[in-house]
Amino acid sequence: MRFLKSFRYAFRGIIYCINTERNMRIHTATALYVFVFSFFFHLTRAEYAVLFLTFAQVIAAELFNTVAEELSDFNAASFNPVVRIVKDMASGAVLINAVFAVAVGLCLFWRPAVFCGILRYFLADPLLLALLLAATAAAVFYIALGPLGIRDHLRKRKNGK
Repeated sequence: MRFLKSFRYAFRGIIYCINTERNMRIHTATALYVFVFSFFFHLTRAEYAVLFLTFAQVIAAELFNTVAEELSDFNAASFNPVVRIVKDMASGAVLINAVFAVAVGLCLFWRPAVFCGILRYFLADPLLLALLLAATAAAVFYIALGPLGIRDHLRKRKNGK
């Protein structure tokens, strides 16, 4: 039972980060798109392993960054130079992970012929193109508003405000 509770606590932390941190939403949306489009590239099992480790590294770094920010804000209500340094280092760790994730992406996906094939795939079927555009619009709303912001926006519309 305690083991299952630990999963619940972990997921609650991840959800909190998604709800409160725009960069976490950017990382999760990007990971989802990269994973979906990875099927066009016919990656090997080892390449998928590298891809999943890269996703995990960036998302975990963002979680640790949020931890550093929350603890810093909790301990120092006003400006403190040490808190600034801690926050800068934590966000620097996320930046390093994100930059190297882009490098991994370039190594795995830099195949211009496949990009042309993806473009032709979506242009050949207007329904798929419309679906892609709708999914992209949904991702933009997800990143900009977050799940709670979308929920609040829908409630306002439902209540006519």
